[in-house]
Amino acid sequence: MEKVKPKKHLGQHFLTDLSIAENIAKAVTGHGGVKKVLEIGPGMGVLTDFLLVQNWDLYLVDIDKESIAYLNLKYPQLSDKIIDGDYLKENFEPIMNGPYAVAGNFPYNISSQIFFKILEVRNQVTEVVCMLQKEVAERIASPKGNKSYGILSVLLQAFYDIEYLFTVPPGVFNPPPKVNSGVIRLTRNSTNKLDCDEKLFFRVVKQGFSTRRKTLRNAIKSMGISDELKADPVLDLRAEQLGVEDFVALTNKIQESWNQ
Repeated sequence: MEKVKPKKHLGQHFLTDLSIAENIAKAVTGHGGVKKVLEIGPGMGVLTDFLLVQNWDLYLVDIDKESIAYLNLKYPQLSDKIIDGDYLKENFEPIMNGPYAVAGNFPYNISSQIFFKILEVRNQVTEVVCMLQKEVAERIASPKGNKSYGILSVLLQAFYDIEYLFTVPPGVFNPPPKVNSGVIRLTRNSTNKLDCDEKLFFRVVKQGFSTRRKTLRNAIKSMGISDELKADPVLDLRAEQLGVEDFVALTNKIQESWNQ
């Protein structure tokens, strides 16, 4: 089989180190008793090989036609589980039909969008094990008070326990990226619903970090809050100083200020 050429416009960097691929595959635990795993962007299947060894009920999705043709030849046993499509646009609910884990070497240029999509289907996705740009991986796993802590940190930590597993250097990819990569694991926590209006929570978090150097008073003033709330000392803080529970409390305060 002819090898697939990595495509710059798709952000493809193919992992060539088998021991790293094996370590990523071994990090998938099947949290919540799931047997199904969806691998995003398998490329030529370096991670797929190790996931298959572990006997997961494996599904693959790739936007690259050349990769899809290659994968169909390499894994005839997966023919009806190799999905030619864009993960960001496909609806996987009928395909996966129940809870599943996600694994993959995520393209750097869309990794944040992948996580926003995972948040939308968080009640199906019980676990995520992935490699992405180290800076983004660290941000997602970062605790409050850290400079890299941001929107994705709060939103994902609301529903997942997050571990930074290990760092991967550029030299083990073809072509090598310009930065280090990081592997993280997200495990669905027991929060089925936040103790606030979840849509408003997402909005407050995004608005809070929109001007991250300013206090929350400045960041959320466009949300039309009451004078009473404007005097609340929590608004003297910056968004990066608030954890998930703090943002839940702030969301409820904003809701109450609107109802007065």
